[in-house]
Amino acid sequence: MATAEPATTTVDPLLGGRIRLRQPRRGYRVAIDPVLLAAAVPERHCRRVLDAGAGTGAASLCLAARVPDCRIVALERDPEAAALLAANVRENGFGARIAVVRGDLAAPPPEVAGRAFDLVMTNPPHIAAGRGTPAAVERRAATVESLPLADWVGACLRRLAPRGRLLLVHRADRLAEIVAALAGGCGDLRLFPLWPRADSREAERLLVLARKGVRSPAHLLRGLVLHRPGGGYTPEAERVLRELAPLDLLATRERGT
Repeated sequence: MATAEPATTTVDPLLGGRIRLRQPRRGYRVAIDPVLLAAAVPERHCRRVLDAGAGTGAASLCLAARVPDCRIVALERDPEAAALLAANVRENGFGARIAVVRGDLAAPPPEVAGRAFDLVMTNPPHIAAGRGTPAAVERRAATVESLPLADWVGACLRRLAPRGRLLLVHRADRLAEIVAALAGGCGDLRLFPLWPRADSREAERLLVLARKGVRSPAHLLRGLVLHRPGGGYTPEAERVLRELAPLDLLATRERGT
């Protein structure tokens, strides 16, 4: 009797099962970064959103589940990821609110280049070109840069309307590069550390929110502790990852500004 070939994809729950994400069984698989990215989108400022480098769609799907009024353009250049992205949008019932566009952020197609967005959210590849380990080869398109980080940030800023916002999640040890890429064109910088545990000496990940064309001061926020000492997520992280709780990166601002 012939042995059945294993499926090349899996279907995994996000947001406590509100979202079902089809993704490759091998290679890059979604962790919590895109879920946290979507949770940090300011709800009042996201009528027109670009998800730059959307992958299989985790951030777009989570944002659509959180904010019913937003409309999202999900841009992805990899054909296999874009096909899964389109399937995920369809299977989760968001076809009227998420438009899937296959294309390159550095030279976007007309559907993206001809528009200005209120907010661009992005989870860029985290490993600089030439610095990846052999284990990263299979996940290369999603984890190793094909475009330098400064150029990626610049391409995102070009897609923003005046006073629009850029939101990204990245490694904390690349903060200096991110700040340098934003210098001159953005203000109201919000840095939100993601702490592995309450006793961690350093954050590993960071959410960064910036506003185009303003000169407001920067803010270092308290951030979020992800894991309990004995394992598992903290109650605060659980509420974000499973119960649609937002991460308010504008907490220090006057409401309505």
